[in-house]
Amino acid sequence: MTHTIQPNNPEVTLAPDATDVPAATAPRPAASAVPAALKRRIPKYADLAPLMQFKKPEFSKEARLKRASTIWDLRDMAKRRTPQAPFDYTDGAAEGEITLRRAREAFLDIEFRPGILRNVSSIDLSTNILGKPSRLPVGIAPTGFTRMMQSEGEYAGSQAAEAAGIPYTLSTMGTASIEDVAAAAPNGRNWFQLYLWTDRDRSLELIERAAKAGNDTLMVTVDTAVAGARLRDVRNGMTIPPALTIKTVLDASYRPAWWFNFLTHEPLTFASLSRYTGTVADLINSMFDPTLTFEDLDWLRETWKGKLVVKGIQTVEDARKVVDHGADGVVLSNHGGRQLDRAPIPFHLLPGVKEAFTKDNSDAAIMLDTGIMSGADIIAALALGADFTLIGRAYLYGLMAGGRAGVDRAIQILEKDMARTMALLGVSNISELTPDHVHLLNK
Repeated sequence: MTHTIQPNNPEVTLAPDATDVPAATAPRPAASAVPAALKRRIPKYADLAPLMQFKKPEFSKEARLKRASTIWDLRDMAKRRTPQAPFDYTDGAAEGEITLRRAREAFLDIEFRPGILRNVSSIDLSTNILGKPSRLPVGIAPTGFTRMMQSEGEYAGSQAAEAAGIPYTLSTMGTASIEDVAAAAPNGRNWFQLYLWTDRDRSLELIERAAKAGNDTLMVTVDTAVAGARLRDVRNGMTIPPALTIKTVLDASYRPAWWFNFLTHEPLTFASLSRYTGTVADLINSMFDPTLTFEDLDWLRETWKGKLVVKGIQTVEDARKVVDHGADGVVLSNHGGRQLDRAPIPFHLLPGVKEAFTKDNSDAAIMLDTGIMSGADIIAALALGADFTLIGRAYLYGLMAGGRAGVDRAIQILEKDMARTMALLGVSNISELTPDHVHLLNK
């Protein structure tokens, strides 16, 4: 007879092997019991009632915008509600749109490195930029022809920025005047973006108007010596104002609300020039000065008494040089991919500029735009050394999706993204972000 041995356990009672028990007396296996939860039954109404909660369909603008969880959702809404020409003006870029695609891919090609067991019960997204506070580390970038995208245009953008406690930048090519934007958002932090023209007297007039209207920052754009080849605009026959052709009339039949708003509001006018009729490229090429040099930046520095920011920086050397010529900050930008295709990607340029400014003991602000489509993108940029970020398309998608309420929604989405990303990274305020939180993947 054999026994089963239980090693190192003297309390185990040795039992005879089952083979030693006569078959007639061996216990039969008990039928497996079925848990009550797995037995089928006829459902009771009391059990079904809590599950049968059918919501009444909501068709309001607020309900529609609330369904947008990402900026991409707002883009989809914008595309459905906006005629092709103005939508493509916003959505498109130059030539093969390689730069824009790479800029967005740059934010995808990262790996976050989170810390654990940190107290993130309270997330503080506030920061300081150019000497003043901002409730969020993002502002609204200058965008041209904004009322063409949706009739509320710059008024919606400036008021949404005011409500969110972030800066708003009015473009020289904006479709609301400097004074009207200041009146629409009197308590907002308003900046003005300047294209230097060949006519310096007209540039000086704009500078003086911006100062008088309370703008504390002048942002000069330097990457538009000539217009980029924005092929979507060419193919759409994009003009200012939009022309009523057979194609646009057919397009309007699918988007009557846009055309109703466009035709029943004041015709498009510009912040800085008289009425203009023609293509966007012709307008740019007729206005902007291809002879600009750093001496013109010196003139601006002497003329403008507020903060001076240079937008369109695409090399480390130029970032350092504009600071040497008096800039208080730089915007690493390739104009949203709308000028030179295959241009440097601002997110890739960021670490080099940060390192150079640190070596120079420079306190100039580093801002970044192009490719930002989520709050996680913003947090990644801050971790790699940006002091601030700017959004263009991201807020315009919201504008086209729902006017002022759509811009509010875009900012809300980004704010929620940022707070969640910060918490999951294990940081509770912007100052805790470091390059260690972001790893650039090698493709």
